[in-house]
Amino acid sequence: MSSDQTTTHVVIGGGVVGAATAHALATRGERVLLLEQHGRGHHLGSSHGATRIFRQGYADPEYVALTTRALERWDALETASGETLLDRTGAVDHGRPEVVDAIAAALSDAGIPHETLTQEAAAARWPGLAFEGHVLAHATAGRIRSADAIEVFLTLAERTGLAELRFDTRVTGIEDHGDTVTISSTEPDGTVLRTTTRSVVAAAGSWAPALVGDLLAARGASLPAIRVTQEQPAHFPSHLADDAWPSFVHYPLDGGDVYGLLTPGEGVKVGFHGTGPVVDPDARDFTAVPEELKRLQAYVARFVPGVDPTEPSPISCLYDNSPDDDFVMDRRGPITVATGFSGHGFKFAPLLGEMLADLATGGAPHPRFALA
Repeated sequence: MSSDQTTTHVVIGGGVVGAATAHALATRGERVLLLEQHGRGHHLGSSHGATRIFRQGYADPEYVALTTRALERWDALETASGETLLDRTGAVDHGRPEVVDAIAAALSDAGIPHETLTQEAAAARWPGLAFEGHVLAHATAGRIRSADAIEVFLTLAERTGLAELRFDTRVTGIEDHGDTVTISSTEPDGTVLRTTTRSVVAAAGSWAPALVGDLLAARGASLPAIRVTQEQPAHFPSHLADDAWPSFVHYPLDGGDVYGLLTPGEGVKVGFHGTGPVVDPDARDFTAVPEELKRLQAYVARFVPGVDPTEPSPISCLYDNSPDDDFVMDRRGPITVATGFSGHGFKFAPLLGEMLADLATGGAPHPRFALA
């Protein structure tokens, strides 16, 4: 059984970037069909879970500026939805002096209030954490209610009357006809849907290279090598009240990056950044590597004294990593691609949705995120 239709835009992917893009297009008066291969709010990609960090603590001035633009849009999304999506817990960075000092300089240049603290002052303020190296805090940061945010994007898109959302609908092929593409997808009841459009946005994260990599190459544009990894942070039971926890990022003196934040009702999430094994996003085992879990527990026992390191609840999530950790967002003909969010894209979601809507409606790409 098959069905043919046309629409103005097709967004592939119902995670945070796809949801934000569908919302941005629909609120501009554009008709959009969103196709998601899994269920609404699924846990099989990069966007699931109740919390994500919002922070402006980048050493790169361009990303700092993007966080400011994103923060304005989070505020606007809260106003439009009537829901709290960002809890302003503040954030603390500590560790390697050259990294923390570069973040402080970038925040200073951007006029973003922040403060430097001694390790002793930081430990007194946040007794759940232990500190090393230099310490920096900024109050504009906090905790995104990530599952709620995705649902707000989807719900507000639906309310426009211009967005059709189809879940458990897997894209099985995209045919490039020059000015248009035809997308074949299979619905839960086995119906094959063929949709012709002048604009498809492949906002499918780890799946985007397989969906459109060859199509872009045929148009002379190469995606960078996207490395898909299965990361394994864990929640740890907290000994402290919820308001004792900022979002935190640690740059250990002996290398690597660690992040953490409270997930209310679940514990304090702590994870190594970008250290997981390479996986096929369609063939994951969702199982924590025992040695890595032990290493995470040892880290927590040393640097997160406010939790019980002996009772981890492992989490499995995907990273789609670009070689330089920059985002990849560009358009060729009717094909727009969004991938390479490298474990730090969620905080920018409402801004990314607008940037991709710009591309889908004929706008120019951000030079830093454009394809070669």
